[in-house]
Amino acid sequence: MKRAALFLLILGTITSCSKDDDKQTETATGDTYKLIEVLADPGDGSGTFQPVSSNKTIEFKTNGTVVSNGKLCDMSISSNSSTTGTYSFTDSTITSANCSKLPFEITGNHLIIFYPCIEPCQGKFEKQ
Repeated sequence: MKRAALFLLILGTITSCSKDDDKQTETATGDTYKLIEVLADPGDGSGTFQPVSSNKTIEFKTNGTVVSNGKLCDMSISSNSSTTGTYSFTDSTITSANCSKLPFEITGNHLIIFYPCIEPCQGKFEKQ
């Protein structure tokens, strides 16, 4: 009886495992995110995300491209210049004509892009 219970426990553990990378890809592909906050650290580590009023969006297309109504490669909150690029969920980066391998992470309904700055600067987008 103990062996049967142990076998079922092991079987349940093995079959319940999943890859987080697959989940991120499935949840982000085809989704649109809107800029809601930016973080610009002054250099002393005290920076926090601050709300912004912006219509800037980023969409992860199913064909591997990413489209934005603003600049992909900088922290601008403007939504008046369309830019495109490609994305990789394998290394969590966005690449466009103006930047290469811009890191990002998706957690829950939020996309955070890490812009190339000396001090931390990030944009936080919310899934629409």
